[in-house]
Amino acid sequence: MTSIAETPLARLENEKRLINGNVKEPGSVPGSFLFRGELAICFAQKPDTKSLPALTADQVMISAVAGQKELPFYSCHLSSFESLKPLSELLGDMLGANGKYFAFCSNIKFSSKYRVKMGAATFYILPLDDTGSFAELLELLSIERDSIKKRGLLGKLEAVAAGVTKFNPNYESITYERGLEVMLPVTAPSSTSLPA
Repeated sequence: MTSIAETPLARLENEKRLINGNVKEPGSVPGSFLFRGELAICFAQKPDTKSLPALTADQVMISAVAGQKELPFYSCHLSSFESLKPLSELLGDMLGANGKYFAFCSNIKFSSKYRVKMGAATFYILPLDDTGSFAELLELLSIERDSIKKRGLLGKLEAVAAGVTKFNPNYESITYERGLEVMLPVTAPSSTSLPA
């Protein structure tokens, strides 16, 4: 049975960044490990207080493989597109050219879908409505809810992680800097806003 310590998620686990996980366990495929929950990107630095996340990604879904440096699949919701840079810096060499990475951003126009290169990796940048990123991914990947409704949380996450391997849309390619120019204001305060 695969341990998280055998995967690139070990560092995030040791740094206590994988929080509120409702899936954090080995997958049915030998060597695989999956996580679904939240990711602490930055911690607040306040003297004499417990360090709390100052910037988080929520609705996080990750698949990892024992012995492999790069994550095959990563998806999350960000309140602001701006948070993509610190997220990418945190994940670092866990992100590779062959992985499938998604960031659903609250301040991206609903009609917009982008590809943004962050180092060797490409992120698919998508808007998010009230349905949540998991439902959005099911629609993007043409996965029928009825086909996975009898699976548990782990099985549903595995279905999405498997489905993204063939996902290769021709979205508009923009730079991170261009994304900052076209993003909308963040209208509601949230723990996912960048720390000062």
